[in-house]
Amino acid sequence: MKAAEINHAACDLAFDVATSYNLLVCGGLSPTSTYTAGKGKAAVQAEFEKQCKVYNKKDVDFFLAEFFGSIEEMEWAIDVMKKYNKPIACTMRIGLVGCMNGISAGECAVRMAKRGADILGLNCQFDYNAQLKTIKLMKDALNEAGLSPFLMMQPIGFLSPETEYLVEGYSQLPEYLLAMEPRILTRWECRDYARKAYELGVRYIGGCCGFESYHIREMAEELSEERGFRPPGKDHNLPFAAGYAQSVYEHDRKKHGRNYWMNLIPNTGRPNSAAYNSERGLIHL
Repeated sequence: MKAAEINHAACDLAFDVATSYNLLVCGGLSPTSTYTAGKGKAAVQAEFEKQCKVYNKKDVDFFLAEFFGSIEEMEWAIDVMKKYNKPIACTMRIGLVGCMNGISAGECAVRMAKRGADILGLNCQFDYNAQLKTIKLMKDALNEAGLSPFLMMQPIGFLSPETEYLVEGYSQLPEYLLAMEPRILTRWECRDYARKAYELGVRYIGGCCGFESYHIREMAEELSEERGFRPPGKDHNLPFAAGYAQSVYEHDRKKHGRNYWMNLIPNTGRPNSAAYNSERGLIHL
């Protein structure tokens, strides 16, 4: 099956779901091996063009270029997307040290906005604490330049504090990819992330690798007042384990309510587990 056929089928599946729930559908672009192979702007943009033509024919609601490590390749993608008069969202897999070409996060944000991005920000590679710091750098640079695109965040669903100053983030951990479970976010950390992102001015708040449906639900619950509604299917009268107040166990009765869960620092349960990974010179705290 050719790429165009796959994208056609993917759009059909997405629209089936979106129509039932009144959702938006985006057409996604991602970095190309053509760029990393150094084949040049024309060859890279030809690949983007093939994808955009399918999305335009299917009349998606917006385009999303995500997981870009180079601001140069991102700009080439924006140039192609702009031809189709759709809203454009752009996210980069960058942290506090900037993109793979050595361009700072702030300059990347300004260049994306000036090139035509309506929504911009970060996705993948870094945890929410690192991304909050990075999106703040981007927001400050945008404000200084007099630009005001919408901001977007989709961090990884794990904690990886020792990699926030590495170019490729958590993928440089020894545990990556198949032993990341001890680092997975709790639902309460997802609430913390959603609240802090919202307070910073981010309005497109999501998650990338490692996020599960219950993570997204807790984010929606946390911001339900701001959104004007709660997600369906949960007993809204029992938030934060309120039922524990009637537990037969005394040690459980103290666990109901927001304060307990939002301030809990979980342990791993592994006697030999280290707080941070010291392999490969990854300590940067």
